[in-house]
Amino acid sequence: MNEITETPRDKAILAGLSSPRLPRRENADEQSLAELQALVETAGGVSVGVMLQTLPAPNPRTFIGEGKVAELKELAASAEATMVIFDNDLSPSQMRVLTEELGVQVLDRSGLILDIFAQRAKTKEGRLQVELAQYQYLLPRLIGMWTHLERQAGTSGKGPIGSKGPGETQLETDRRHIHRKIDKLKADLEEVRRVRGTQRDRRQKNEIPVVAIVGYTNAGKSTLLNALTGAGIPANDRLFDTLDTTTRLLTVSDTLDVVISDTVGFIRKLPHQLVEAFKATLEELEYADLLLHVIDVSNPEWLEQAQIVDDLIAELGAEQIPCLRVYNKSDLYFGDIRPRGDMTVNVSAKTGEGLEELMAAIGRVLDKGRRRVTLHLPYDKTGLLDLLYREAKVESVEYGETIDVVATVVPKVYGQVREYAEDAGAPEEEP
Repeated sequence: MNEITETPRDKAILAGLSSPRLPRRENADEQSLAELQALVETAGGVSVGVMLQTLPAPNPRTFIGEGKVAELKELAASAEATMVIFDNDLSPSQMRVLTEELGVQVLDRSGLILDIFAQRAKTKEGRLQVELAQYQYLLPRLIGMWTHLERQAGTSGKGPIGSKGPGETQLETDRRHIHRKIDKLKADLEEVRRVRGTQRDRRQKNEIPVVAIVGYTNAGKSTLLNALTGAGIPANDRLFDTLDTTTRLLTVSDTLDVVISDTVGFIRKLPHQLVEAFKATLEELEYADLLLHVIDVSNPEWLEQAQIVDDLIAELGAEQIPCLRVYNKSDLYFGDIRPRGDMTVNVSAKTGEGLEELMAAIGRVLDKGRRRVTLHLPYDKTGLLDLLYREAKVESVEYGETIDVVATVVPKVYGQVREYAEDAGAPEEEP
């Protein structure tokens, strides 16, 4: 058993196409192939060869052209590869043709990412999201998978009743089955959303601000959450290590607690159905009071990675939310001038550098005039105690001659209980 675990699961040849006919973000280049190699390692495989092809336009049948297919087959055989993984997305028919021609399993980038997500998802919600994405990815590929059976039956399925081949019959059966699964998974995810919405309503009643950590995959988000809260989240140097939102309570100051959440990492060429399937997790961003955009400033491509995250934040409808840019791994940054700005902090989650400044920045954005007060409420004012439980952070309640309450309140609530305050002190200045 140990030997199976230690041996890489698959030897993969990485292939990619660059063409002016493809959208820029869908072209393969050395950088995206290097990222694909990291994804293969994350999936438990190993890269044993790379082939990058340039064509005026993708070949409709084989994507990379007949000559390159022969070359790729030879490379796969000599390297004893068990699969070929394309950095581009393939059509179902291209995937089927390439599998037949190469004689090994063929996967595209989206399929690989889905495989990693399936391995990494831990909670029920995460597994539901991944399963939904896999079925949505599989559905259009069924036709390509079953056309060989249609050919065997000697019909395209367009003849009179009774002439349908077994391939089409199987295709329709599979298609109905997958549609049923997709409907069931969507219903289950709606239930997850409903439960999460109830939890969110409860947080909003308590007026606890929500902070969401976002960023490109492997930027150090989990390490940062561990450093801030001591949360025991695995923080490993591999892509997509966090697939389920992890939430912790963080005390920023005497007057401010926040709920802080770690989210799945973003990546270029993120499969569309994954963005859709993960809306149940990523919709938390829409309800956040503050985003921490963690950027690996030691990565030479950090500017482009940050832009990809910004674009996805906009796609999720969260671009209006205040966003602190947290330049992480600054202990490894070799540039001359560190990024600066009002909503910018340089940190090293690993060494602890800059974490105090980050906490102060979170406080500046979110701690708007909160104050800690001691109140002496008459017994005929118990309605105010209910108000405090609903809209303030109540620390203690003692019943004596009056109801003595220690609570942290926002200005709106303070205005309603002010006359019963012992010594409010001056509120903190709003930023």
